[in-house]
This record gives sequence, C-alpha cells and structure tokens, in this order.
Amino acid sequence: MIQLSNQFCPQLQIEALDLDGCPIADLGLDFVLPGHPNIELRRGGRDTAVTIHNLHQYISLVTHWFLVEGVSRQFEALREGFDSVFPVNRLRMFYPEELENVFCGSGLNAASHQRWDVRMLAECCRTDHGFSQDSQAIQYFYEILSTYNREEQRLFLQFVTGSPRLPTGGFKALTPPLTIVRKKMDGNQNPDEYLPSVMTCVNYLKLPDYSSREVMRQKLKLAASEGSMSFHLSLNANEVERVHFKY
Repeated sequence: MIQLSNQFCPQLQIEALDLDGCPIADLGLDFVLPGHPNIELRRGGRDTAVTIHNLHQYISLVTHWFLVEGVSRQFEALREGFDSVFPVNRLRMFYPEELENVFCGSGLNAASHQRWDVRMLAECCRTDHGFSQDSQAIQYFYEILSTYNREEQRLFLQFVTGSPRLPTGGFKALTPPLTIVRKKMDGNQNPDEYLPSVMTCVNYLKLPDYSSREVMRQKLKLAASEGSMSFHLSLNANEVERVHFKY
C-alpha cells in the first residue's frame, strides 16, 4: 500500500532516492569542497548538511568550483601565455575543424581514414641499431601497418607516440620521425616471447626480431591494446596478464 502511494506522490519518490542503497542524508556530506576542507561552497557550508532537497545545489557548486572558479587563475595564465605566442583574436579566422587539426593533428574518422602505404612508411620512418630498411623484420612491420584499419591505427599511434592522431601532414610531419630499432636480447632469450616497447617522447619503437610476420602482428596488437595507457619496464609477453607496460 505504501509503494502504491509512492507511485502517485513525487515528494515520496524524491525522499526514497539513494546512492547505492544509502540515503543521501546518511552520506555525511556538507557544503565543503571534496578534498579541500578549508573551502566552503557557500556561507556556513561547513555547518550545512547535504540532503536530498539541496543535493542539486551541492552538485552544481562542486561542478562550478572544479571546472570554473577553482581553475580560473590557471586558465587565465594559460590564455595569457598562449596570447603572447599567438594572439587569440587571430584564431577567429579559423573554423573549429581547422583548429582541431592544427592542435590535435589529422583526424582518423571514417571519412578521412586512409590506409598507410608501405612505400610511404619506408620514406617516413627511420631504422637504426640493428635494423635497416632492407631488414626482414622491417618489411614485416611495414606490411602489417599497411593492413591496419582505423581503430588499429589509433591504437598503434597511441602506443608509439602517446597520441591517437598524427600531426597535420601525417607521418612525414612526426617530429622526431618514427624510429624502429632492434630490441636487444641475451643469447638464450627468444624474441618471440617478448613484446615491443616504446619511448613515446621521441617516437622510438624497440622491436624484437620476430621469426614471422604473424608473430609480429600478434605482439604489436597485444602491445598496442594492453600497454598504451601504462608505464612499466616489464618486457616479457607472458607477463602481460599481470603487468602493463610502456617502456
């Protein structure tokens, strides 16, 4: 009978709202910025409990502080610094899409997606420290990249460069150029058991000399999908289930 009355009473429905089974009033919140006990969100905020009836105000104030008021000085400093290099008013001549390409690089959306050509990759990438453009592993590498679809390209770029996009101008505009070197192994170590690693700050890929194209394809895929958002020194492919890595 009570549930039936709740159905037709908005006030009771509001009172029944909770967070993971806990009533809002029992969360022990007040109008103080989370993580900053000395900052009150409103006058007397330290003595004002958050309830279901003022929850919307609390959320609004917290959001405003973190996204506007709390970072206003930093954003003003950023604007002044940027303006000293390139006057902001001159940006008005660009369309938003043009600015996105300038600051974020060329997009990889469905309309603009293009496969990477083997010849283009050979012209834009460097080889060093054990590899040359004629190395079998490098040929495997270019051939694998030339088959990548849009999502695979994004994952690979995120892993190698730290960004899912190429700069305006594509591979030729990477600074420094993507460099592929042979990953050093001890005499008793099997390259097929190890993953490639990268130094994203200099677009530097350390690639084991894999025994076949398919082995390289699998290891590149595993590294790009599992290691692109982590930073570790683990090297063995057998460890990927318990350790993510970057270098």
